[in-house]
Amino acid sequence: MKQRIEDLDWKNLGFVYRDLPYRYEAKYKDGQWQEGKLVEASTLTLSEGAEILHYGQEIFEGLKAYRRKDGKINLFRPEQNAHRFTLSAERLAMPPFPEEQFVAAVKQVVLANQEFVPPYDSGATLYLRPFMVGTSNVLGVQAANEYTFRIFAVPVGAYIKGLNPAAYIVSDYDRAAYAGTGQAKTAGNYASSLLPSVEAHQKGYADCLYLDPREHKYIDEFGGANFFGITPEGQFVTPKSPSILISITKKSLLELAKKQGLNPVERQITLAEAFGMKEAGAMGTAAVISPVGSITYQGQKHVIYSEKETGPITTKLYQELVDIQYGNEEGPEGWVQEVSE
Repeated sequence: MKQRIEDLDWKNLGFVYRDLPYRYEAKYKDGQWQEGKLVEASTLTLSEGAEILHYGQEIFEGLKAYRRKDGKINLFRPEQNAHRFTLSAERLAMPPFPEEQFVAAVKQVVLANQEFVPPYDSGATLYLRPFMVGTSNVLGVQAANEYTFRIFAVPVGAYIKGLNPAAYIVSDYDRAAYAGTGQAKTAGNYASSLLPSVEAHQKGYADCLYLDPREHKYIDEFGGANFFGITPEGQFVTPKSPSILISITKKSLLELAKKQGLNPVERQITLAEAFGMKEAGAMGTAAVISPVGSITYQGQKHVIYSEKETGPITTKLYQELVDIQYGNEEGPEGWVQEVSE
């Protein structure tokens, strides 16, 4: 059933799927992308032999549209999502979707569903999920030759409400293989993290923190977000690894941290060093920033700053990023794109 605007409680949306009126669809066949368009049907019809069902040829993205104080709508760095989508496609042997067309299609979907972009003061946003799946019939292990690209939109509340420090546990599992698909945003990476996440939640933790898959010595990332820390000297540090997802939020915070004089750097971070961070957080499109209250490893809890309060540097970075996204503060050139008719 299609979502009705009058049935929405903007302050209690949760982070769940809703069937909005329109989404964008384009198909790839005969070696080229066909012209895309807005469609109303929220279902896909697949053959039982479809590539996606057997060999997991799938990639996706996540970005948000923000309602400004003046009622207009912002997108935050959508060209970065388009480029990451290209990189993911190349890693999964899929035909890249044209990046300019990607951004234009995102804007089409936002405009077509603009009444569902939550009000400015609601704390909610319109989440956009571009994805691509292999649809041709494949029996032997090989890449598909036909694909479907779609973008749907969903009004969502905060993935993690407020700047409330959360408890994390270091996982015994690996999220992705070294030199594997960790840098691609593909379903398989998330499928492998489901069991560790379930086990972490059952033990009362917000999520898992994964170590590098080679030596299990260095921080990689959380199940659905990148890691950052503030060293005792006040430096912003974040892991550099071939097995973690390229993050647009991370790229943005590195720039903001430089502006704030935090001398940001991407480098290897040992688990022992992470325990001694002055502040730490999980960062990503859905979470924005979620402060790390504690990290538990082999039964021993290590409190980072506080389990009840968010550190001042984390708070400042969060507020500046959110202010830019909502248009309250001017960010670096090109970071925000206004969606207009």
